[in-house]
Amino acid sequence: MRQLAVTAFFGTLLYLVLVGHGFSQSSFYAGKTITIVVGTEAAGSGGVRVRVLASVLKNHIPGNPTLVMEYMPGGGGKKAANYVYRSARPDGFTIGSMSSGFLPGALLEEDGVLYDIDKTIYLGGQALFAPYVLLSRKEAGVSTLEKVGAAKGIRIGAQSVGHISYTGGRMFALLLNMKEPKFITGYGGDEIDLALERGELDARVNPADTILRRNPDWVEKDMMDFHAIIEVPRGRKHPHPRLNKLPDLASFGRSDRERNAVEMYRAFRQVGMILVLPPRTAKDKVQILQEAVRKTFTDPHFHEEYKRIAREEAAPLMPEEIEKAVRELPRQRDAMELFKKLAGPDPLPRR
Repeated sequence: MRQLAVTAFFGTLLYLVLVGHGFSQSSFYAGKTITIVVGTEAAGSGGVRVRVLASVLKNHIPGNPTLVMEYMPGGGGKKAANYVYRSARPDGFTIGSMSSGFLPGALLEEDGVLYDIDKTIYLGGQALFAPYVLLSRKEAGVSTLEKVGAAKGIRIGAQSVGHISYTGGRMFALLLNMKEPKFITGYGGDEIDLALERGELDARVNPADTILRRNPDWVEKDMMDFHAIIEVPRGRKHPHPRLNKLPDLASFGRSDRERNAVEMYRAFRQVGMILVLPPRTAKDKVQILQEAVRKTFTDPHFHEEYKRIAREEAAPLMPEEIEKAVRELPRQRDAMELFKKLAGPDPLPRR
């Protein structure tokens, strides 16, 4: 009889612990607000992607909290990354949505980086298989690669020094032997498009899928010239007939150093939007949010909404996949040094 009573006691205790744990999980975020700090402008592709994610993610966080966006563009994403890593409270109420510049900024020790990618807590992210394309306006008169190399002073637009598009533009300029190209920064993504159409810029680098989503006439009506591409991953051709025959930039490399720098850019680009938490966030909050992200990424509604709004297929990366990608980033020293020069403000290096 006593044994039955003891068994019943511990059974009741276990039930209360489990129920209490479930209740604490579901009640912690009830009536609360989670802020997603976004390292891009609201109107850009990154802003669109994170809004789609947030619209579904809130339904998978126990307690159904309110999710709000705080856009914090600047420094190629460094402003938002530094804020989340150093200033945001590790209380589970701040999530960072980092752009593709997050990893290279830290690995290459760029000025202004105050975060550590090896100490960051990862919730998940999106792979971006859209290649980067170099394009120019028709009026620039550089319709072939030979003309690109012969022209002098081509004006290439970008968001900021260190931004992935800025670095890509300089990489194309170097390997395609552009003469005295000019890199003009300070634009938002949409503003670069407008500047091209107004003749304020001659060229830009942008993901192929973004071009097709935002400016389909540029491709369909032959309004721009398209010159070369960085495949992501290597060997993956873009399905559009205007883009799938463009040469990969690595084929223009004269040395392993140059080719490895392109491979580094390719690896950085393949990991796109990354969701992070401030260091020292409590383990139970990390587990709740990681599980919510997993459920979001396997939710058919998320994939439907992502394709409908972002006009591209979602390619989710789970927390452990992001962690693995960080560990396996290419780290050849000479290629890293070249990449750093391309990401910086100084003149292009000699070949």
